[in-house]
Amino acid sequence: MAVQRAGSGSEPPYLRIVREIERRIHRGELRPGDRVPSIRQAAAQWGVATATATKALDTLRRRGRVMAVPRVGTVVAGPAPVSAPAPAPRPGAGRASRERRPVAAGQNAERERVVHAAIAIADAQGFEAVSMRGVATTLGMPTMSLYGLVRGKEEMATLMADTVFGELELPQEPPPGWRAHLELAARLQWRLYLRHPWLPRFMSLTHPQPLPNMLRFGNWGMSAVLGLGLDPEAARVVWWALVNHVRGTATNLEAQHDAERHTGLSPDQWYNAHLPSFHARLSTHTAPLDDRLQFDLTAFFEAGLRLLLDGVAVQIGRQHRP
Repeated sequence: MAVQRAGSGSEPPYLRIVREIERRIHRGELRPGDRVPSIRQAAAQWGVATATATKALDTLRRRGRVMAVPRVGTVVAGPAPVSAPAPAPRPGAGRASRERRPVAAGQNAERERVVHAAIAIADAQGFEAVSMRGVATTLGMPTMSLYGLVRGKEEMATLMADTVFGELELPQEPPPGWRAHLELAARLQWRLYLRHPWLPRFMSLTHPQPLPNMLRFGNWGMSAVLGLGLDPEAARVVWWALVNHVRGTATNLEAQHDAERHTGLSPDQWYNAHLPSFHARLSTHTAPLDDRLQFDLTAFFEAGLRLLLDGVAVQIGRQHRP
């Protein structure tokens, strides 16, 4: 890009940069939500010091022409949607405990539309394809208008996760017996991950998020073990082990989809194509290998679920033993 000298004429260099960016905005070359040159880019483009470029962007911000958006940069400001102000973050609050921005009642439907569009993108292309600009393009709306509804990609991910957990239809009368109840809880969660392979990455055992639909599922599932006579700590471990088995197995779903896109091979095809290498490097006495393999993550999940619940049954028997 050619350097545009900003120092000629009687006007201060920083004002020449301001005028040029304002001209681009007026002509529609820069639309609301579009990024403007950063301080470093402006300094290089107009051949000025970084202090001059900083002053130019500060002037544009004071005039309301641009605004800084976290993790995006400085963008052209647009008409701000009417919404309640975001609460100040609590001292020491991290990403997992960050509160949602209050949204005016009339904007709830619009935010739901935005979140469902992001979910559709993630389901089709993976979560890495989700961006504020991409969602805005899908919906045919300015990127900046999204920031009046959702703070950014992190809050978008939180809303997406809680929204898809809201898809779960939990029976008011669970199946009789603790085992049938836990099997249903695990399978409902597994099917949810099958529909949304990006979801497991946002499920944390150590930093869980107190989101309404996730808590609803947790309360429903935990009720299966609370009446078994286990001490509270043992009951929590049973539930955590169950949901972690489902989530841990489901982390392979996204990786499997990525590998299939990159290699064009299913897990069975990949294994069988590399079988000679496995035979050459592994002892058949310690790691027997079938000549043909059909690998199904759902079957693997079910096998692990049976083993886990068999262990829970043993634990319950020990607890009740005189």
